[in-house]
Amino acid sequence: MRQNYTELSKKIRILTLELAHHARTSHTGGALSMVDLLTVIYGGDIINISPSNIDDPQRDRFILSKGHCCAALYSTLALTGFLDPQELKNTYGDNGSIYYTHCSHKVPGVEISTGSLGHGLPVAIGQAIATKAAKTNANVICLTGDGELDEGSNWEAILFAGHHRLANLCLIVDYNKIQSMGNVKDILALEPLDDKFKHFNWNVIRIDGHDFEQIENALRNFQAETTKPTVIIADTIKGKGVSFMEGQLLWHYRNPNDEELKIAKEELQ
Repeated sequence: MRQNYTELSKKIRILTLELAHHARTSHTGGALSMVDLLTVIYGGDIINISPSNIDDPQRDRFILSKGHCCAALYSTLALTGFLDPQELKNTYGDNGSIYYTHCSHKVPGVEISTGSLGHGLPVAIGQAIATKAAKTNANVICLTGDGELDEGSNWEAILFAGHHRLANLCLIVDYNKIQSMGNVKDILALEPLDDKFKHFNWNVIRIDGHDFEQIENALRNFQAETTKPTVIIADTIKGKGVSFMEGQLLWHYRNPNDEELKIAKEELQ
């Protein structure tokens, strides 16, 4: 059932911050930039993913390739019925917990373990081929970071998917413009990113990655495409939702201390 996107996204951001604070983990900014994308994928009625169909061959698959930002995915899963939110909050990052600080397939609703960048899209392509061969209606969605596109394995995969016309595959690029050591344009420029994908035979959609209506429309556009894989280039803001984190490289590495968590939660609430 479709949830209120605005309220759900606020709750996801708050829980994501609480997890980072509890485990003293990094990658807070990159987790927050993709929350609105996750909100529509898991909180809407467009993508066929739910706690009731985890093992259904007809389910759609979601792979978070930027697995270092798993706090946002875990929070989304917890708030949409896949996980116990309190257990997640109490044990994230602890010794013996299934809630590793990089994405783990041991967590219900997580398709594969990720974190070593450049792996998610190649695996998503394999799943797209397999679901087609099984004659299911399943779609496969993979979310990468923009800095992650520096990995050559992604471009090999992008070329392969376009050549084989994998129309049941959707790549979402969380284009927040900041990677681990600085601005994407300064480290290894990606533009003109739209044109690169077009020349690799992809259906290209560029959106504001914080606009719920644009995200919904992009996912519907993907489902309507029958001849090409789709890439949704989502322009986002690192640290979105918390004023002192937005657009700041520092929050690629930091987690909020007690006072920062308090201020951030007050802003979001």
